[in-house]
Amino acid sequence: MNQEELRALIAAGETLTVEFKSDQGPLPDADLIETVVCLANAQGGMLLIGVENDGRVTGLHPRHRTHPATLAAFIANRTVPPVTAEVEFVVLPEGTVAAVVVPAARQVTATSDGRLLIRYQEVHNCPGCRPLYPYELTNWLAERGQADPSSLVVPEATWDDLDPLEFARLRRMVEENPGDTALLDLSDREIAGALGLIRAAGDRLTPTLAGLLLVGTEAALREYVPAHEVAFQVLRGLDVAVNEFRRWPLLRVHEWLMQAIGVRNEEQELMVGGVRIGVPLYDRAGVREAINNALLHRDYTSLGAVHVQLRDDVASLTVRVSNPGGFVQGVGPDNLLITEPRPRNPRLADAFKRAGLVERTGRGVETIYRGQLRNGRQPPDYTLSTAVSVSVILSCGPADLDFVLLAVQAGRRLGRSLEVDELLALWQARREGVTTAPALAPALQRDTSHAADVLAGLAQAEALQASQGIYRLSPALHREAGVEPSPVSPEEAILAYVETHGRITRREAVALTGLGEEQARYHLRKLTEQGALQLFGARRGAHYCIPRVEKNGE
Repeated sequence: MNQEELRALIAAGETLTVEFKSDQGPLPDADLIETVVCLANAQGGMLLIGVENDGRVTGLHPRHRTHPATLAAFIANRTVPPVTAEVEFVVLPEGTVAAVVVPAARQVTATSDGRLLIRYQEVHNCPGCRPLYPYELTNWLAERGQADPSSLVVPEATWDDLDPLEFARLRRMVEENPGDTALLDLSDREIAGALGLIRAAGDRLTPTLAGLLLVGTEAALREYVPAHEVAFQVLRGLDVAVNEFRRWPLLRVHEWLMQAIGVRNEEQELMVGGVRIGVPLYDRAGVREAINNALLHRDYTSLGAVHVQLRDDVASLTVRVSNPGGFVQGVGPDNLLITEPRPRNPRLADAFKRAGLVERTGRGVETIYRGQLRNGRQPPDYTLSTAVSVSVILSCGPADLDFVLLAVQAGRRLGRSLEVDELLALWQARREGVTTAPALAPALQRDTSHAADVLAGLAQAEALQASQGIYRLSPALHREAGVEPSPVSPEEAILAYVETHGRITRREAVALTGLGEEQARYHLRKLTEQGALQLFGARRGAHYCIPRVEKNGE
């Protein structure tokens, strides 16, 4: 880590993965080890020793200014199992800072004197450490894919706490959906055994958590799973039009939510080559996957309801689905599209798959993305998710119907349905006017070479037009879809000018776009960050060109 990287880290302040510790005292050994354990049991992170809480650098105490390996060995000796931390000393004018990289623990980690601690967000959004309590250990392991809370038995519950009507509902769902038809010929007890909803010990049949949640009676759920609750709300500005809470078993909840959304769904019609295409307000498959994800991946040890909200604000119309319990370890908003499914409650997720209610391939997130994009709406937004809850927002405002037509024609050119990556590429080209591999890669959550392959495939099918690594929707695609090209954006005008003249200055960009100097500078900087342009020279000699392509290692 160099000085600039360290200063940037300090400037961002303390977070769930970054902790500052003063060493003027010096820092007591117990505080140091407890902080390491705290970070390790959460997401891992960075401990900066020699930095005050307000970000001032005061440096290491002589006691710790020995050698990075010495500090790393001390941490390993005082943690169980040993934490293998990487320690680096970074020298700043104000003093030396020890940057300690703490890996996320795969096993529950304690101090050598037996203290279990974990990082958490306090009420005022300040990070802190607290004890990791025994009842939380199962969920801790579940977040790391090492335990399944839904497979655990509920000792006080009995077979009588399971509802025969819910078994009948399960059979009906299997018939109505692409479920596991082998379940249809089984008795209630055989279904419960096949799905892991009970555990037998002699003559006693004890329901698991999955059993109660899936086919339990409402009374049993209230008594044995008090955290389970689901809310359906319709919000119009500040007014609450619908506000209903249920503690029903999940199969019944699923039907209730889908019906509540279905009766409020509206649909526009498009005709493409004599074929009718419906563009619904709420994409049924995408909303269903979002709801099921919330029900299946929530933390049933945490209080709080799963919320399904239809929000009609002045600026937007959205569906927002949220649930208690953050993403499992290794999964986040920046890798949802490329990470293998890691359900928090595998037994429960398997039962939903066999009932035909969720994607059996485990590609439910792609279903959500596809539903949004093919209906001409923005991709799902997971940015409001936190360490303790997951939230997805699905835009349901006015659809870009021209994009729907363009996507249909692109699919016809390819001779198949568009993949999510291809829809995202077309969406970016439509919204931004142009796209490049570096600009597209973050949206695909993949590297630049993969984004380049996606763009090249669409260009080969003449859905996109390529020039010097810059892609835009092709005139042929617009013509076939009967869609007029979007008005030229400032970025498009700038790029077209550079393609013709080889270069552009800021003054030329101002004259070309008719924008003010600050606005022109913004668009030039944006294109440079996307990799579409490259800045050469400085001051009066500064100009922008298409990035140079290195050939044969030259």
